[in-house]
Amino acid sequence: MGTRGGGLYVGRRAAAVGAALLLALLVALLALAALYGRCRQEAAPPPPSSRAPGPAAPPPPAPAAGSVRRLPRHLLPLHYDLELWPRVRPGQAGPFAFTGQVNITVRCLHDTDAAVLHSAGLRSRGAAAVRGPLSEPGAAVEVAGLRQEEAGEVAVLELRGRLRAGRRYVLQLGFQGRLEEDLDGLFLTRYTDRGQSSMLIASQMEPTYARRVYPCFDEPAMKATFNIRIIHDPSYVALSNMPAIDVSEVKDENGSLWTVTTFNTSLKMSTYLTAFVICDFDYITRTERGNEIRIWARKEAVKNGYLDYALNITGPIFSFLEDILNVSYPLPKTDLVALPDFGAGGMENWGLMIFQEASLMNLPSDEFTSRKAMIALIVSHELGHQWFGNLVTMNWWNDLWLNEGLASYFEYLGATFVEPKLSLDKLFYAHVVQPVLREDSEIARSLSESEDKIKGSFSLMSLFDNITYSKGASITWMLSGFLTEKLFIRALTSYLKEFSFSNANQDDLWTHIQMVVDAQDEVQLPAPVKQIMDSWTCQNGFPVLTLNLTSGTIRQEQFFNKNNRKSTDSYNNSWIIPISWMRNGSSQPLTWLDKSSKTFPEMQVSESDYDWILLNVNLSGYYRVNYDQLNLKRLASLLENDPKAIPAVSRFQLIDDVFALTDFGYVPIETALELTKYLAREDELFIWNVVLLNLIPENLESTLKNHEVYPLLKKYLLKRMLPIYHYYAGFIRQNADALEDDYFAQVYLEKLLATACWLGLQDCLDLSSELYAKWRDNPEYKIPFLIRRTVCCYGVAVGGDKEWNFAWEMYNHTDSIEEDEDILLYAMSCAKESWLLYRYLQYGLSDTLFSSNCTSVIISHVVTKDIGHHIAWEFVTENWPLLSQGYGHELLHDVLKAMGRFVKTDVQIQELQVFYNATLEEDEREAITMLLESAKLENIERRKLLIKIANWLEKNIEY
Repeated sequence: MGTRGGGLYVGRRAAAVGAALLLALLVALLALAALYGRCRQEAAPPPPSSRAPGPAAPPPPAPAAGSVRRLPRHLLPLHYDLELWPRVRPGQAGPFAFTGQVNITVRCLHDTDAAVLHSAGLRSRGAAAVRGPLSEPGAAVEVAGLRQEEAGEVAVLELRGRLRAGRRYVLQLGFQGRLEEDLDGLFLTRYTDRGQSSMLIASQMEPTYARRVYPCFDEPAMKATFNIRIIHDPSYVALSNMPAIDVSEVKDENGSLWTVTTFNTSLKMSTYLTAFVICDFDYITRTERGNEIRIWARKEAVKNGYLDYALNITGPIFSFLEDILNVSYPLPKTDLVALPDFGAGGMENWGLMIFQEASLMNLPSDEFTSRKAMIALIVSHELGHQWFGNLVTMNWWNDLWLNEGLASYFEYLGATFVEPKLSLDKLFYAHVVQPVLREDSEIARSLSESEDKIKGSFSLMSLFDNITYSKGASITWMLSGFLTEKLFIRALTSYLKEFSFSNANQDDLWTHIQMVVDAQDEVQLPAPVKQIMDSWTCQNGFPVLTLNLTSGTIRQEQFFNKNNRKSTDSYNNSWIIPISWMRNGSSQPLTWLDKSSKTFPEMQVSESDYDWILLNVNLSGYYRVNYDQLNLKRLASLLENDPKAIPAVSRFQLIDDVFALTDFGYVPIETALELTKYLAREDELFIWNVVLLNLIPENLESTLKNHEVYPLLKKYLLKRMLPIYHYYAGFIRQNADALEDDYFAQVYLEKLLATACWLGLQDCLDLSSELYAKWRDNPEYKIPFLIRRTVCCYGVAVGGDKEWNFAWEMYNHTDSIEEDEDILLYAMSCAKESWLLYRYLQYGLSDTLFSSNCTSVIISHVVTKDIGHHIAWEFVTENWPLLSQGYGHELLHDVLKAMGRFVKTDVQIQELQVFYNATLEEDEREAITMLLESAKLENIERRKLLIKIANWLEKNIEY
């Protein structure tokens, strides 16, 4: 499954990289435009007029997902006969409901007088006698009662007799449930297609929402086959995991006709992979190796060709994965459905994958690689799950990384196969390894949790995080690297074939890798595969290697924040570490560190300044490297004289490592800055991006601009930025379309340009003004999308009320798309005149100009600007009675967090306290006071750090 809130990937993995340097207290404010939805005021849809029959009494609301009570192992499900009947007609009014019947064939493993299965938020419509299947006739066992245990999300069928071990039985249960608009379980969602309001019904079962749709054995290892039948309005089409084999009609209790779609028997699979869509969509189709692939979406989107690219790549990625894994896709058809609203980027349901439509759609005229790359990554991730997750499923959620980590690994292989212009190495390191290294150092969670821990009130959704996805993929990348891809794939093929239509844990994977290793002589490991890999998956965090070149000694320790360390007790993990390394530009044989410290005579260097060592070449291992001052000095000198002597990914890694080491107290800031001297010769945008995110985190821009370090930083950085800036500015002025194949330009050029303008580079400000003026003169003109946000911001900032008014006019233009609206909403906060910002905030209060969602977005934009934080604070305090009605304390918390960046004294805290003491409850006041006290201390520490940076810059400004 893709992660909540967008699934991918490129955006989510690049998040949180930039705030680490300068001891920032706070991460950037939430992307409120995304969280709160569209801001433009829209008319409410007309009230529906008809209503379909539903249950007389609505069932109770379902409890929050997260209960992980394990079922007893008395019964094993073999087959489900499932009928679902959502009682929905087009245009009907709510509330909505569905009814259903499920007959579950089970094998009794241990004698029992009760059948326990999962059920949540469902009301029983009767449980019939428990009978044996026709092939095993026997006396029925009557049901004495059905008890719902909502807290544990289980239903207990209490029986008048005993079920006997070794026999088969059929549990027969009728049920009904609410059809909510919450994007979980079976849900309803509304959308607009060709100007008409419509509804559809879809499902999202992972991790434990199947039990909200039908009573079932809702655990991943309890696989079964399914016969599914869906009853629906005749104007809709019904889709499920398997192809439809029959369409008939049935009348309800009022004599109204409904359509019955019956599907073929499924393969053996987990309940979380069952899927249903009932919609009025169109589709496009192609067949790949006998696999009928259809992509369904709104009719308007299909007609306009928005799904063509996704269809063109789906078949080739399927074939690529089949060929590399040597395991065929077992289904006869695959449907991909693009929903206007979906809680994840994508969901891998076998035969019926469901996506947020933004994850699949691309304008046919859009040749830019970045958009295609995002679609290819998401599609490739979900296709990878057809093998890792669907065919072979983890035994229990503690090994979720076997699904998500392996799918995330193959996501990048599949995407770069269909988009060969993408650099696999650079993409993987920039979007996967580097961001999760930042995150993993702060999270006390191992990749594979103990099974005992995943129970009770544990939130399964908390496992769907970057540790599971990105660390899982990074560990897989490292594993493939030291095994060689040939042996790794051979082991995966063996693993997939043995556990097809079954379940596995990580030890099963280690066993198959060990079998492959034992059968050859080329690759020799220092320990058994399980011992090596458990050190990476069963411990939290990761190591940092400290290298002493004089002695050739490498020492490992867990990477932790030395600035905050209170005790040494919890930081004694050790790993078995593969070390790829390079000496003086020549690759050396892989070596291993399998103890806390080890001396490598071959890594001792001579007195020559040209004798240098580079560890973890191309970030092949999941760890950081802390070089001694001798080697760092030599590497810095090498970068200045011949930067290409170090591979691009290793330059990226070198800089990111040294800034992370600075943040966590391993090395002084001056050490990191020494490695930036060479940057005038750096032509890789993805390297520049990591430098700028460390030196100028976006959430600290206004802080830095009001500090004496700013003019020094301006002079030092601009001198080094000019070559790469002018290179790309030339394309922007002459032909931005020429960058359509430059993925990193599309992803990172915005940050480079925004920094140049922020540093006051006149050419950058002029370029923004020129392009913005060109748009003002001709509203049909399109500012290149890869720099549109920066151009609009500085077009407004450099201009005056005319430029601001034009942004306001275009924001309210009926044809503007949501992405442009978000950009303009931000750009209008860039004004440099106080009265414009105040007027903008006043506009935000108007129900006729904005939807209520927008006010908080506007305030959050303004409060982060140089002159905006005081204006926004005054506005909030003056209008709090009105604002609190719409947003409560959440908005105040966000504003106070932003204000915390500027708190340096107790007096300033007291000024803020005067207001929030009168508006917050006592416990909230205490929390905010602690936050501001912490902010004050952080700001004091940051100021000390900035003084060090300023002193270093003064000494090196002319360098």
